[in-house]
Amino acid sequence: MNSFVVSQYALFLAEAATLVLAVFLLVAGLVALSRRKDKHAGQIQVTDVNRQFEAAGDRIQAAQLPRKAHKLLHKQRKLERKAQQKRTEAEPCIYLLDFKGDLRASALAALREEISAILQAAKAGDAVFLRLESGGGLVNRYGLAAAQLLRLRDAQLPLTVMVDAVAASGGYLMAAAADRIVASPFALIGSIGVIAQVPNFHRWLQARNIDWEQFTAGEFKRTVTLFGENTEAGRAKLREELEDVHAQFRAFVQGRRAQLDMEKVATGEAWLGSKAQELGLVDELATSDEVIRRACQQSRVLQVSFQRKPSLQERLRLSAQSAWDGIWQPPSPLG
Repeated sequence: MNSFVVSQYALFLAEAATLVLAVFLLVAGLVALSRRKDKHAGQIQVTDVNRQFEAAGDRIQAAQLPRKAHKLLHKQRKLERKAQQKRTEAEPCIYLLDFKGDLRASALAALREEISAILQAAKAGDAVFLRLESGGGLVNRYGLAAAQLLRLRDAQLPLTVMVDAVAASGGYLMAAAADRIVASPFALIGSIGVIAQVPNFHRWLQARNIDWEQFTAGEFKRTVTLFGENTEAGRAKLREELEDVHAQFRAFVQGRRAQLDMEKVATGEAWLGSKAQELGLVDELATSDEVIRRACQQSRVLQVSFQRKPSLQERLRLSAQSAWDGIWQPPSPLG
């Protein structure tokens, strides 16, 4: 009887070990597959904007024209496309990018890939359009985004930034990297300023007899804190740091738009597009749709985008970040 129990127990252990090993191998395989997919995740997608406009117009004409006339139009379009393919290589090309900014400039990773792809394919005479929408955010992230745009200028590719809704604070820092800025009449432009806001729970903790201890090495390793008692020296140091960032922000904009009166425009204010044009912050008033439509009449316009499906972990992280940013973002859209 005892030997039977022992054999059954041994059999159970063997089955359990086999099951655990199978699960381990399955998980390992899924992880390896996931990593392999991540390695090659994301790709550049290119859309012919001229053809998009044509197709939209053709659909409207199809509803208006008799069937025979529509067939003739379809044949004509085929002939036009064949002729266009023959002269495409000689024609200048405009590459269209989109950047929709948040507090962390999360679109920066895609922007980097898109610019690298354009620099690989561009030729003399080509140009870049960027549709930009951002109220600003972290200075280091938006500074890097502006530096990415400067890669285009360094490669002698003229850059036009188009703003339909808002390019403020870090958003305007990016716009200032362009050769030309176009804004819609009611877009918010400017906010050449810097802001930092930190809640402090020291008195709340003190009222509940809770101590908060923080240890640092270096006099200004931490200037202000969430939970400790802030000092005037710490506040003064933070203001000094903000002034330094503001000075660099001003210098960057002034270096690319020398005609600006920085005493007027670097106050942290934002203006509607029409006033921004008067101040020299933008060069033209128009919607991005109008600028792109005009460009399609003279050149080939290709929309370039880097697409990558985020993992579940990334989606959860981005959702959490978005919720947190919504709590701490300044109440105005100016970043």
